[in-house]
Amino acid sequence: MHSCRTPLTILAALLACAAPAAAQNVAHSTGAPPTVQAVERTAPIVLDGRLDEPTWQGAPAATGFTQLEPEEGKTATQRTEVRLAYDAEALYIGARMFDTLGAAGVRTRLARRDQSAEADYLEITFDTYHDHTGRTVFNVNPSGVKFDAGQASASADPSWDPVWAVQTRIDSLGWTAEIRIPFSQLRFPRDSVQTWGMQVLRYVQRLNELSMWSFVPRRESGGAPRFGHLEGLRAPRNRGRMELLPYVLSRARYVTPTQPGSPFQSGEAYDVRVGTDLKYQLSSTLTLDATINPDFGQVEVDPAVVNLSAFETFFSERRPFFVEGSGLFGFGGFRCINCSNTSSLSLFYSRRIGRAPQGVVSRGDAAFVHSPENSTILGAAKVTGRTRGGLQVGVMDAVTRSGRALVQDTLGSRFTEEVEPATNYFVGRVRRNYRGGNTTVGAMATSVIRRFDSDALQQRLPGHAESVGVDWDMWWKNRTYHLMGNFAFSNTAGDSLAILRLQTSSARYFQRPDRVSGGNGILSDALDPSATALRGYGGYLRMAKDAGDWQWETAVNYRSPGFEVNDAAFLTRADFVWTLANVMRLWTRPTRLYREWVAIAGGQHESNYDGDRTAAQLHAFTGGQLANYWNVAFYTEWYPEVSDDRLSRGGPVVRRPGGYLLHSRMSTDGRKKLVFSMNADYVARRDDGMFFGTGANLRVKPAPNVQFSVGPSYSFTRSTAQFVLRRPDATATHFAGQRVLFADIDQNQLSMNTRLNWTFTPTLTLELFAQPFVFAGDYSNFKEFTGPRTTEQMVYARDFGTICFDEAANRYTADPNGNCAAAGERSPQAFSFRNPDLNVRSLRGNAVLRWEYRPGSTLFLVWQQQRAGGEPFGDFDFGRDSRAIFQQRPDNIFVIKASYWIGR
Repeated sequence: MHSCRTPLTILAALLACAAPAAAQNVAHSTGAPPTVQAVERTAPIVLDGRLDEPTWQGAPAATGFTQLEPEEGKTATQRTEVRLAYDAEALYIGARMFDTLGAAGVRTRLARRDQSAEADYLEITFDTYHDHTGRTVFNVNPSGVKFDAGQASASADPSWDPVWAVQTRIDSLGWTAEIRIPFSQLRFPRDSVQTWGMQVLRYVQRLNELSMWSFVPRRESGGAPRFGHLEGLRAPRNRGRMELLPYVLSRARYVTPTQPGSPFQSGEAYDVRVGTDLKYQLSSTLTLDATINPDFGQVEVDPAVVNLSAFETFFSERRPFFVEGSGLFGFGGFRCINCSNTSSLSLFYSRRIGRAPQGVVSRGDAAFVHSPENSTILGAAKVTGRTRGGLQVGVMDAVTRSGRALVQDTLGSRFTEEVEPATNYFVGRVRRNYRGGNTTVGAMATSVIRRFDSDALQQRLPGHAESVGVDWDMWWKNRTYHLMGNFAFSNTAGDSLAILRLQTSSARYFQRPDRVSGGNGILSDALDPSATALRGYGGYLRMAKDAGDWQWETAVNYRSPGFEVNDAAFLTRADFVWTLANVMRLWTRPTRLYREWVAIAGGQHESNYDGDRTAAQLHAFTGGQLANYWNVAFYTEWYPEVSDDRLSRGGPVVRRPGGYLLHSRMSTDGRKKLVFSMNADYVARRDDGMFFGTGANLRVKPAPNVQFSVGPSYSFTRSTAQFVLRRPDATATHFAGQRVLFADIDQNQLSMNTRLNWTFTPTLTLELFAQPFVFAGDYSNFKEFTGPRTTEQMVYARDFGTICFDEAANRYTADPNGNCAAAGERSPQAFSFRNPDLNVRSLRGNAVLRWEYRPGSTLFLVWQQQRAGGEPFGDFDFGRDSRAIFQQRPDNIFVIKASYWIGR
């Protein structure tokens, strides 16, 4: 799922030109692309960084680099020579990075693989199929720190970790890199003599100089279609090669029982598991990945959040099997110069596989319940690559076992009950390129099939769900103009109660009393308790000029009311049509005040399928990099009063007041030993609601192999319409027979992300992370709207009715038509609810020691700790709440995992 870009990510993409990804997205302005010839290895090559073998002496070099930064278009100040050779097993690269100051000019740091080392680097990107779309990236710095991404897709996937070797050396001439990449790690055509696309970048940190072998200006767009050429390569056929990655894992859990007295929980638990991953080359272009008894745990912890909305929180995938190659299974794509509160069309969200059980125990006499944390994945496999005709393919299938909760009833009898059905997940993806990579057309299909052993679960979850979609991406006029889009159809079917649950979910609220319903023919657009299927469509279309000093875009993003893909993907909202328009001006020629600058102006609009305007805004952004390499940014939004069809959570539409947003951000030169950044946001609404948030981050680099960062953040939110509850009430004629209770809420949130990265060698690292977190929500002025489609509200005990609080029970009683304080005067419409005030404290952290003790083989030592607690009050006290974090009893988990790569 791709969320929309904010002004900060725009600035990063446009201005952080020293980053490898930014530099790749450029194009030639004139002239033929450069070419270099690969030579066959004639004598042994010893990887030592010396480059003294005869093969290197006779190989032609890729030279003639041109600056992209700081003096765009000028010859690079530091000479670079890159030579390539091959044999039957591997591709070799010998690179010499000259420096006029010799070893004194080289800047380097140690970091973990795939992490930014903020040092000099050499980056080589291959388009192995030479179809002008693929990117396979190999990057190394003078300390031998690796970064790699791929493989052979439109956007390189940094989760890809091939097995390759490199040795670097710093000497009186500068530094060198000697690289060996086994052909078994690459995908390429079957041709006996091949030509690959190739781009080479070199970054010199002390000069902030980024130079390119195949140069194009920053204002243009291009990527792989404008790479240079690597010719004369004779690569073997990879068919039949196999890799195995067996693992063994041991875990000890010391966790506080959540149900005191439960026979299913204790303070200690231990387990051991073994399994293996397999990779098999079906051909030189197709790979089978399979896993037996997979380890689908994650080393990193998810951040702490408090979610008071009706929508699910999105967490990124971190499990290795699903992360690797995930780019191929992405659908549609999403791009904007500036936008907010929208997202891409998602058809696959891999965290659905192995998710936490969705069912609950239906027996009312259950005294103790123990449900599995996650569904057990019995196995998963995927085939990725290309056919002989150039069709990119990806097929994945995974099977999860039925999840059963252990239950003990009030009489002491024990039994099990199904809380997650056995499920099969299938994803298929195809994509093909045309017009030399300037047009890409693709399709995707997903299927989820469940087998139930429980009637209660069958009435809760759909029996099966399918989706199918097509997407396209077109460039023309030297990759200046761009048309991209996608369209998908979904079908979800099952028991009528399961479908009714989807109809009334927060994604669509078909039960809303003032909703103008359509019908339930081929597409679903009406509340129907007897329906056994839900069907809909979604899509996205963007037309833009994405190159030049002046750029612009216009886009539309839409989901029909019946669109539903949450069984296999991530969807928070349907029933909307969103439109966008922006114009942007770039200044890329350095002046004495700034190095680069950008200005953006535009607006967006959203409505539901009833025609209610549910969002609108005008926005403006300006920012850039100053002459001293500091970055600054300023952003503002203005938005009018609009309708809100979600706020009453199934009740009538109300109105949301307008307001404005102000944002600013700054960061210092990232090359320094101390790097500081800060941001601030302010939102004001015409109903006295407001938001203030600020955050800072300090990164300290005391040694070339140590980096420490601390990032505190604080926010205060005052809302005048926080949802509390909704219930039917025939006397609530002002609100269509719905008694919907709201309140004012003051929210304070304080957190601090702390990280320490200590790199002993490029293959041995220690990472520490800790996040203390405090949230307080203070509810007051319980109220209702005076009617649909208005901002006017009436407060209990001030404008109407009464409200009472029972401190001993920590409950409120509200009476809209009587006196809740006197039992004889209480009306039949009185209702009670628990005090919603909350104060949440937590500390999440982990320590990870990672050792790649041989190529492809890794040992992990992991410690995870969590302290969590809460109180039923809403006031915020920094001293009390921060001390309370460390008064909570900690939960500790210790993990040892070892894997061993078998291959060549």
